[in-house]
Amino acid sequence: MQEDIRKIFAHEAQAIMNIPVTDAYEKTVALIYRAVHQNKGKVVVSGMGKAGQIAVSIATTFSSTGTPAVWLHPADAQHGDLGVLCENDILLLISNSGKTREILELVALAKGLRTNIPIAVITGNPTGELAKQADVCLCTGNPAEVCALGLSPTTSTTVMSVIGDALVVQMMRRIGFSKADYAKRHHGGYLGKKSRGETE
Repeated sequence: MQEDIRKIFAHEAQAIMNIPVTDAYEKTVALIYRAVHQNKGKVVVSGMGKAGQIAVSIATTFSSTGTPAVWLHPADAQHGDLGVLCENDILLLISNSGKTREILELVALAKGLRTNIPIAVITGNPTGELAKQADVCLCTGNPAEVCALGLSPTTSTTVMSVIGDALVVQMMRRIGFSKADYAKRHHGGYLGKKSRGETE
């Protein structure tokens, strides 16, 4: 079992190293910076299923590091939650296949409400319909899933999370986010104390 686990870790690590690093990152950071920090909008992050859980993590990490963001469930968007979209917001959509029905429908609905809303996508399918609808596409490299069946989102969600981390860290650098800024947003727990320089 230990050897098998080492192989799983190696597979995941290699998938991360194979993520294409392109100017799409600079473009995405620029779009987010303009929408949020210049025009006072927010990042609206969405994904379905396991990708949706990664989207929640990305949204909350953005918010705790100085870039306001919210999570929008793509199905709930069809039942009124689309109203969270405001002028100057940006959509960050996550779909490994680039074919997720609820996400493609969200694109159409969002454009119906906010015609010129910028859209960035994280996907393993850079030539798919979702990528075609986007202003910028961040490709995961479309790694094979480490799942024993090759089906359950495992490696794909790992690379999605890493791409989210890269965007968050680049935004922190772009806006000069400091420990003092972090402390204002994170009052509780160990991290709150650490950001304020407090000891246990």
